[in-house]
Amino acid sequence: MRIRILALGLALVFTVSAQLDAQYATQISTYKKCFIGSSFFMLGNFLPEDKPHFVQLNLGYRLTGRDVVSLELKTWRYHKSLGIPYGKFYNDPEEKYTGYIQERGFALAYQRYLWKNLYAGVHVMSAWQSFVNGDGKEIDKGFQIFNTYRLGYHVKLFNDKFFIEPSVAVTHRPYHTTMPDPFKQFDDKWTKFFFGEPGLHFGYNF
Repeated sequence: MRIRILALGLALVFTVSAQLDAQYATQISTYKKCFIGSSFFMLGNFLPEDKPHFVQLNLGYRLTGRDVVSLELKTWRYHKSLGIPYGKFYNDPEEKYTGYIQERGFALAYQRYLWKNLYAGVHVMSAWQSFVNGDGKEIDKGFQIFNTYRLGYHVKLFNDKFFIEPSVAVTHRPYHTTMPDPFKQFDDKWTKFFFGEPGLHFGYNF
């Protein structure tokens, strides 16, 4: 699902490539400094099973033509360790939790344009967790720091009223509280990093 959404985003990039401009140049004072947006990964909520119940709201501000800060409000759930790499174990049903982890939190993000529309970003999320067993009962609570290191491309649409941002990222969990055993035994098998996480954000400038 993630790869399909990223492929769609890349297709849109090439389709509108003739409309691309450079980053929001500092010498232009009329660019819109604020934006509101989200992620196309909310489409995953239409999956037939293991729905992520993913909701995200981004509120951003352009400090300069090349520097952007934003607040991301998120909630989602996942049914397997976030450290499982792409490969034979990624979709292995034997790696699924008996239940799921629900997270709610917020992230602070900083983006820096490196060259034209190419940018790098760092997202630091504080996430409060609920551990839910196979019967739908919450058995414990937790907390984790979830970082995302992102490289992406900003595409302006419709005279800069809207934008999309396909990207690829490394995610990192530098800290989390101790998980209950039914979840810990799965999570301990894998690294705290995940490489190649696709992203596809969109937004409205105002």
